[in-house]
Amino acid sequence: MFDSLKKLNSLHLPTLGLAAMPVVFVLLWSTGFIGAKFGLPYAEPFTFLFIRFVLTLFLLIPLISLMRISWPSSPRLWVHIGVSGLLVHATYLGGVFYGIYLGMPAGLAALLVGLQPLLTAACAGPLLGERLSTRQWVGLLLGLLGISLVLGSKLELGSSLFEGFGLGALLSVIAALLGISLGTLYQKRYCTSMPLLSGAVVQYMAAGVLLGIGALVFETREVHWSPTFILTLGWLVLILSIAAILLLMALIKKGEASRVASLFYLVPPVTALQAWWLFDERLPLLGLIGMLVAIAGVILAVRPGTK
Repeated sequence: MFDSLKKLNSLHLPTLGLAAMPVVFVLLWSTGFIGAKFGLPYAEPFTFLFIRFVLTLFLLIPLISLMRISWPSSPRLWVHIGVSGLLVHATYLGGVFYGIYLGMPAGLAALLVGLQPLLTAACAGPLLGERLSTRQWVGLLLGLLGISLVLGSKLELGSSLFEGFGLGALLSVIAALLGISLGTLYQKRYCTSMPLLSGAVVQYMAAGVLLGIGALVFETREVHWSPTFILTLGWLVLILSIAAILLLMALIKKGEASRVASLFYLVPPVTALQAWWLFDERLPLLGLIGMLVAIAGVILAVRPGTK
């Protein structure tokens, strides 16, 4: 009997863990937009992100030594990992944070970069040779429709789409969208043999250098070390830069890039719920319907199926 229980545990626990990974990732990843809104009043975006990456490296490098984890095996792999870091971290996070800094609402930024799955799916065929089933294409389109409904619910409140921010904020978030889309594909193609933890360190080094240059050239680098900023920075370092990013890399390594990217459809609805809870932002009925449509799209897109 005990042997049977052990066999059941060995079969079901890993399966449950793998099934929970996308849910945990979405919950963690969505807090990044909220963290940007909390922290940007106290530091400029590139300075904020540079400090975040320096602290992350300060924690990860000793951990790699302690655990005796190997580094990437060749100089060429180091270069590929660095390029993916510039796309996935520097361009994506830099664009999102700068857009929010220029006045774009965090929820709207999450909605715009939530268009990533369509770009990734469109590029995955010619770049990676991936083929999507009809059901998966329907899921991707439903996800886009759901995001549009959530966005429409915001316009329903009578506010202008570009109220409070200008073209610079919009271009910054579009750059973030392109960065995370291309970065997902690039990492899938060139970095599949990357050690997860040491590879993340290489990515953070590359992103930190670029963001540090941006802070030197474009910002005053002044930081107001308030309790709110310190707590926000701690959350972004420990939960986002370490836990969520490593989880994203594991998901990319296990699945097709277009299916992994479709998980981002869930980020805008979850971000909207968090903004409603933390900042009392109104969530109309149309927005709730859009969330359900987006979730249905994710379910269709991430499940393997036939044409």
